[in-house]
Amino acid sequence: MCGPVRSKDYGNDVLAGDWRRPRKGRIREIPAERGLVVEDPDSGFCGAVVGCDKFGVTLEDRFGKRRVFPLTQAGFLLDGEPVTLVRPARAPGGRGPARSASGSIAVPGLRARVAKESRIYVEGVHDAELVEKIWGHDLRVEGVVVEYLEGVDDLPAIVAEFAPGPGRRLGVLVDHLVEGSKESRIAAQVRSPHVLVTGHPFVDIWQAVKPRAVGIEAWPDVPRGVPWKQGVLAALGWGDDVGEGWRRILGSVSSYTDLEPELLGRVEELIDFVTAPDHS
Repeated sequence: MCGPVRSKDYGNDVLAGDWRRPRKGRIREIPAERGLVVEDPDSGFCGAVVGCDKFGVTLEDRFGKRRVFPLTQAGFLLDGEPVTLVRPARAPGGRGPARSASGSIAVPGLRARVAKESRIYVEGVHDAELVEKIWGHDLRVEGVVVEYLEGVDDLPAIVAEFAPGPGRRLGVLVDHLVEGSKESRIAAQVRSPHVLVTGHPFVDIWQAVKPRAVGIEAWPDVPRGVPWKQGVLAALGWGDDVGEGWRRILGSVSSYTDLEPELLGRVEELIDFVTAPDHS
């Protein structure tokens, strides 16, 4: 948890003085393990570690925003204590723990758990395939099933049919969930403590894949009135087969680093929601 902290070692203000200058026995080195929550005192950015490599450590805040900080940086705050982050030690043999496509530690010899009653719904088959490719391992560890809808126009009725309740949570991932959109108006009709409707700002899940992963400079602008996928295919010269275009995009994705943070944060949020203990 980040926020103002008082410390008997550093007085009322942990930033007072040149605490970044290493002193023997004062600044601890902490492995930048995934999930560790720290704060950068210079910018005030507070987030959980979602990645660490030779170039730096990536933090994600509670809104899904990510920033990369150099590991050469002298200090972060961990529960108010100044610490230095270092790369996690590799396992014996020079190899670190195996990672899933989402960046989580892979479970060797995984046998999927019996599915929970809770579910995650996504809009279409492409959304479901992308979530499965990146988070499939995590979902099987947790016993969560992802199902796809044919759009969200009937979302309130779909939620009512699901009958959410204690121990039966529902998470819904919506495309183009921005203020004033049709999707935002539909999502606002769903009100239940056992349902979380969230989404990304992209017109289609295709846009959640970083252009560089696909080998393009940017996703093209599609004129109003032109179906978005067909417009993209035409602009990129990829023919007119939507299925083939999607296979090309999906085949370019190998890990979470190929996806935009706006999608990453929302899917992780949904997984956390449907797997959280229910104390109702």
